[in-house]
Amino acid sequence: MPRKVATKCGEAPYHISARCVNREWFVLDMDTVWSIMEDYLYLISHQFNLHIHSFVLMANHFHMLLSAPDRNLSQALLYFMRETSREITRLSGRINQTYGNRNHKTYLGGYHYFMNSYKYVYRNPVRAGICRWVEEYPYSTLHGVCGLKRLIVPVAEDTILFTPEFDQTALNWLNTKSTPDHEEEIRLALRRSAFELKTPRKLGRKSDLGSTLI
Repeated sequence: MPRKVATKCGEAPYHISARCVNREWFVLDMDTVWSIMEDYLYLISHQFNLHIHSFVLMANHFHMLLSAPDRNLSQALLYFMRETSREITRLSGRINQTYGNRNHKTYLGGYHYFMNSYKYVYRNPVRAGICRWVEEYPYSTLHGVCGLKRLIVPVAEDTILFTPEFDQTALNWLNTKSTPDHEEEIRLALRRSAFELKTPRKLGRKSDLGSTLI
Protein backbone atom coordinates (compact mmCIF):
# COMPACT_ATOMS: atom_id res chain seq x y z
CA MET A 1 0.00 0.00 0.00
CA PRO A 2 1.35 3.50 -0.86
CA ARG A 3 2.85 5.37 2.08
CA LYS A 4 1.56 8.64 3.39
CA VAL A 5 3.01 11.77 1.76
CA ALA A 6 4.97 13.67 4.39
CA THR A 7 3.83 17.28 4.72
CA LYS A 8 4.67 19.92 7.29
CA CYS A 9 2.38 22.67 8.48
CA GLY A 10 1.77 25.01 5.54
CA GLU A 11 3.00 22.47 2.99
CA ALA A 12 -0.25 20.67 2.18
CA PRO A 13 -0.56 20.16 -1.58
CA TYR A 14 -2.85 21.79 -4.11
CA HIS A 15 -4.36 20.59 -7.34
CA ILE A 16 -3.85 23.11 -10.14
CA SER A 17 -5.54 23.07 -13.54
CA ALA A 18 -5.86 25.43 -16.49
CA ARG A 19 -7.44 25.20 -19.94
CA CYS A 20 -6.74 26.81 -23.28
CA VAL A 21 -8.98 29.65 -24.39
CA ASN A 22 -12.37 28.39 -25.62
CA ARG A 23 -11.18 24.86 -24.78
CA GLU A 24 -9.23 24.84 -28.06
CA TRP A 25 -6.11 22.71 -28.41
CA PHE A 26 -2.68 24.16 -27.87
CA VAL A 27 -1.60 25.77 -31.14
CA LEU A 28 1.81 24.08 -31.04
CA ASP A 29 2.58 20.38 -31.22
CA MET A 30 2.56 18.54 -27.92
CA ASP A 31 6.31 17.90 -27.89
CA THR A 32 6.97 21.64 -28.08
CA VAL A 33 4.37 22.53 -25.45
CA TRP A 34 5.73 19.83 -23.14
CA SER A 35 9.24 21.22 -23.54
CA ILE A 36 8.02 24.71 -22.63
CA MET A 37 6.18 23.39 -19.60
CA GLU A 38 9.20 21.40 -18.44
CA ASP A 39 11.48 24.43 -18.67
CA TYR A 40 9.20 26.65 -16.62
CA LEU A 41 8.33 23.94 -14.10
CA TYR A 42 12.05 23.51 -13.53
CA LEU A 43 12.42 27.27 -13.13
CA ILE A 44 9.55 27.84 -10.69
CA SER A 45 10.49 24.83 -8.59
CA HIS A 46 13.84 26.49 -7.84
CA GLN A 47 12.86 30.15 -7.99
CA PHE A 48 9.82 29.74 -5.73
CA ASN A 49 10.88 26.63 -3.79
CA LEU A 50 7.90 24.59 -4.98
CA HIS A 51 7.52 20.84 -4.48
CA ILE A 52 6.05 19.42 -7.69
CA HIS A 53 4.34 16.09 -7.06
CA SER A 54 2.92 15.46 -10.53
CA PHE A 55 2.18 17.15 -13.83
CA VAL A 56 0.09 15.91 -16.76
CA LEU A 57 -0.27 17.84 -20.02
CA MET A 58 -3.31 17.17 -22.18
CA ALA A 59 -4.23 18.56 -25.60
CA ASN A 60 -6.00 21.64 -24.23
CA HIS A 61 -5.30 21.72 -20.49
CA PHE A 62 -2.99 20.56 -17.73
CA HIS A 63 -3.22 19.13 -14.22
CA MET A 64 -0.59 19.57 -11.53
CA LEU A 65 -0.17 18.66 -7.87
CA LEU A 66 2.29 20.79 -5.91
CA SER A 67 3.12 22.22 -2.51
CA ALA A 68 4.45 25.67 -1.66
CA PRO A 69 6.34 25.63 1.68
CA ASP A 70 7.02 29.37 1.42
CA ARG A 71 3.30 30.14 0.96
CA ASN A 72 3.98 31.82 -2.38
CA LEU A 73 1.78 29.68 -4.59
CA SER A 74 -0.16 32.57 -6.14
CA GLN A 75 3.00 34.41 -7.18
CA ALA A 76 4.54 31.24 -8.60
CA LEU A 77 1.47 30.35 -10.62
CA LEU A 78 1.07 33.90 -11.90
CA TYR A 79 4.61 33.74 -13.23
CA PHE A 80 4.19 30.22 -14.66
CA MET A 81 0.93 31.01 -16.46
CA ARG A 82 2.18 34.31 -17.83
CA GLU A 83 5.50 33.05 -19.10
CA THR A 84 4.27 29.77 -20.63
CA SER A 85 1.48 31.71 -22.36
CA ARG A 86 3.98 34.23 -23.74
CA GLU A 87 6.31 31.52 -25.00
CA ILE A 88 3.54 29.51 -26.66
CA THR A 89 2.18 32.69 -28.26
CA ARG A 90 5.65 33.74 -29.43
CA LEU A 91 6.48 30.40 -31.03
CA SER A 92 3.07 30.03 -32.67
CA GLY A 93 3.04 33.53 -34.11
CA ARG A 94 -0.46 34.16 -32.78
CA ILE A 95 -1.61 37.19 -30.82
CA ASN A 96 -4.40 35.49 -28.86
CA GLN A 97 -3.82 34.51 -25.26
CA THR A 98 -3.17 30.85 -24.54
CA TYR A 99 -5.29 30.19 -21.47
CA GLY A 100 -9.01 30.78 -21.21
CA ASN A 101 -8.87 32.13 -17.66
CA ARG A 102 -6.75 32.03 -14.55
CA ASN A 103 -5.68 28.70 -13.16
CA HIS A 104 -7.95 26.91 -10.71
CA LYS A 105 -6.52 25.87 -7.33
CA THR A 106 -7.95 23.24 -4.99
CA TYR A 107 -6.54 22.75 -1.51
CA LEU A 108 -6.00 19.07 -0.67
CA GLY A 109 -6.13 19.11 3.10
CA GLY A 110 -6.23 15.38 3.78
CA TYR A 111 -4.16 12.29 3.01
CA HIS A 112 -6.91 10.48 1.12
CA TYR A 113 -7.85 13.66 -0.72
CA PHE A 114 -4.29 13.93 -2.01
CA MET A 115 -3.92 10.25 -2.84
CA ASN A 116 -7.18 10.00 -4.75
CA SER A 117 -6.40 13.23 -6.61
CA TYR A 118 -2.91 11.89 -7.41
CA LYS A 119 -4.49 8.84 -9.03
CA TYR A 120 -7.16 10.92 -10.78
CA VAL A 121 -4.54 13.19 -12.36
CA TYR A 122 -2.28 10.40 -13.59
CA ARG A 123 -5.26 8.46 -15.01
CA ASN A 124 -6.43 11.43 -17.08
CA PRO A 125 -4.86 10.15 -20.35
CA VAL A 126 -6.29 6.67 -19.73
CA ARG A 127 -9.79 8.06 -19.20
CA ALA A 128 -9.40 10.00 -22.45
CA GLY A 129 -8.59 6.77 -24.31
CA ILE A 130 -5.08 7.91 -25.28
CA CYS A 131 -3.20 5.08 -23.60
CA ARG A 132 -3.88 1.85 -21.75
CA TRP A 133 -1.41 2.20 -18.88
CA VAL A 134 -0.72 5.38 -16.91
CA GLU A 135 3.05 5.14 -17.31
CA GLU A 136 2.81 5.00 -21.12
CA TYR A 137 1.66 8.59 -21.60
CA PRO A 138 4.71 10.67 -22.65
CA TYR A 139 3.43 14.07 -21.46
CA SER A 140 3.29 13.13 -17.81
CA THR A 141 5.91 13.29 -15.08
CA LEU A 142 5.05 9.66 -14.31
CA HIS A 143 6.53 8.61 -17.65
CA GLY A 144 9.87 10.09 -16.61
CA VAL A 145 9.68 9.03 -12.97
CA CYS A 146 9.28 5.44 -14.17
CA GLY A 147 12.49 5.81 -16.20
CA LEU A 148 10.86 5.74 -19.62
CA LYS A 149 12.42 9.04 -20.70
CA ARG A 150 14.64 11.82 -19.42
CA LEU A 151 12.70 14.10 -17.09
CA ILE A 152 13.67 17.74 -16.60
CA VAL A 153 10.94 18.53 -14.08
CA PRO A 154 12.38 18.13 -10.55
CA VAL A 155 9.57 16.03 -9.11
CA ALA A 156 9.51 15.82 -5.32
CA GLU A 157 10.50 12.49 -3.81
CA ASP A 158 7.66 10.12 -4.67
CA THR A 159 7.13 7.93 -1.63
CA ILE A 160 3.92 6.65 -3.19
CA LEU A 161 5.59 4.85 -6.07
CA PHE A 162 8.93 4.18 -4.44
CA THR A 163 8.26 2.37 -1.19
CA PRO A 164 10.93 0.47 0.80
CA GLU A 165 9.57 -2.73 -0.74
CA PHE A 166 10.11 -1.27 -4.23
CA ASP A 167 7.33 -3.35 -5.75
CA GLN A 168 4.53 -2.73 -8.26
CA THR A 169 1.78 -2.14 -5.70
CA ALA A 170 1.35 1.60 -6.32
CA LEU A 171 1.66 1.33 -10.09
CA ASN A 172 -0.92 -1.46 -10.13
CA TRP A 173 -3.19 0.77 -8.04
CA LEU A 174 -2.79 3.62 -10.53
CA ASN A 175 -3.64 1.26 -13.38
CA THR A 176 -6.77 -0.02 -11.65
CA LYS A 177 -9.86 1.72 -12.96
CA SER A 178 -11.95 3.55 -10.38
CA THR A 179 -15.73 3.46 -10.48
CA PRO A 180 -17.46 6.16 -12.55
CA ASP A 181 -19.17 7.40 -9.37
CA HIS A 182 -15.83 7.88 -7.60
CA GLU A 183 -14.29 9.66 -10.59
CA GLU A 184 -17.26 11.99 -10.82
CA GLU A 185 -17.01 12.76 -7.11
CA ILE A 186 -13.34 13.67 -7.49
CA ARG A 187 -14.01 15.75 -10.60
CA LEU A 188 -16.63 17.77 -8.73
CA ALA A 189 -14.48 18.09 -5.60
CA LEU A 190 -11.57 19.46 -7.65
CA ARG A 191 -13.78 22.24 -8.97
CA ARG A 192 -13.90 23.81 -5.50
CA SER A 193 -11.28 25.91 -3.72
CA ALA A 194 -10.90 23.15 -1.13
CA PHE A 195 -11.49 19.45 -1.71
CA GLU A 196 -14.94 18.83 -0.25
CA LEU A 197 -17.06 15.71 -0.21
CA LYS A 198 -20.58 16.51 -1.31
CA THR A 199 -22.08 13.25 -2.45
CA PRO A 200 -24.52 13.73 -5.35
CA ARG A 201 -28.04 12.69 -4.44
CA LYS A 202 -28.11 10.08 -7.19
CA LEU A 203 -25.38 8.06 -5.41
CA GLY A 204 -27.60 7.46 -2.42
CA ARG A 205 -24.66 6.85 -0.11
CA LYS A 206 -22.09 8.62 2.02
CA SER A 207 -18.84 9.43 0.26
CA ASP A 208 -15.83 7.31 1.17
CA LEU A 209 -13.18 9.39 -0.61
CA GLY A 210 -11.94 10.74 2.71
CA SER A 211 -11.20 7.30 4.12
CA THR A 212 -10.58 4.96 1.17
CA LEU A 213 -8.07 4.78 -1.68
CA ILE A 214 -10.26 4.34 -4.72
